[in-house]
Amino acid sequence: MKALTVDVKESVGRILCCTIFRPGGRKLLAKGHVISEEDIRLLATEGMDQVWVTQLEEGEIPEDDAVMKVATEMGCGCLEIRLAAGGRANLFSTEDCCVLVDDELLKQINCTSSVVIATSLNFTFARAGTRIATVKSAPFAVAKPQLEAVTTILKERGPILQARPIRQPAVGVLYTDPVNGERARQLFEPVVRQRLDKYNVSTSFALHAIEDEPAVSRSLQHLLRSRPTAIMVASTTSPAGPEDVIGRAMARVECHIEKFLAPVEPGNLLMLGYREDVPIISAPGCFRSAKTNVVDLVLPPMLSRYRLSGWELATLGHGGLLG
Repeated sequence: MKALTVDVKESVGRILCCTIFRPGGRKLLAKGHVISEEDIRLLATEGMDQVWVTQLEEGEIPEDDAVMKVATEMGCGCLEIRLAAGGRANLFSTEDCCVLVDDELLKQINCTSSVVIATSLNFTFARAGTRIATVKSAPFAVAKPQLEAVTTILKERGPILQARPIRQPAVGVLYTDPVNGERARQLFEPVVRQRLDKYNVSTSFALHAIEDEPAVSRSLQHLLRSRPTAIMVASTTSPAGPEDVIGRAMARVECHIEKFLAPVEPGNLLMLGYREDVPIISAPGCFRSAKTNVVDLVLPPMLSRYRLSGWELATLGHGGLLG
């Protein structure tokens, strides 16, 4: 790529190296703009004889083409790509979704000298029309070998980003208390409703039970028969682990305990289990307050029917101090 000063009349099709301003400070033409015949007449009207431009050399890919190639390869799901000024391509969600990000692959791509990618945080809930990622090129052009290296990595290991749609999720809630399950429902139901409203989700099924193993397991069986997307257990007591009442009841309905304890504050007593493909979470204390806690971190992937692993829960420690 060469930068040179040329006569305005000879600048058609060339790329501006810097922004041109009118004497009063108003922008006339932006850096990276490809000069047209109409632009030549405009520059002549402004009294300009020469402009500083760049000239692409053989084996270089224009910035807009480069970012579009990377954006096309890096993402999947309910998203669309929109080209923006300055060698940028933005990715927008087309539906309410959970954003999933391959952090290690993202770091590898961002170590290259040709393009960089910025994304939303992993497991972010994004409403339709939200920008969830942007791709930025080196100014004006990218060397073809560098671009090919990036796109090859993405084809082999991608995608970096998934926009996983959240479509008509059905959430079951079980309220439990050692003495009176109705008491737990009265305590927690307004907060549960407020939390689910953030995701445009209403409680599809709700039960309350006395907190003993047979009663809780029977209630879980009833909720599981309705095939919910996820089940939340809102208990008034804190678990000591999978061996407590809630944990034993989950095991009784053949629920596999994926993880107990999350590196998130508030919400480190989270217990996550799966009965086949239905996640069940217990997070005592988290349903007392509408403030952001671990439930808000795990709900988006659960509502998008993504199977959250114990390892992925462990990675929430980086940024897990919520307040």
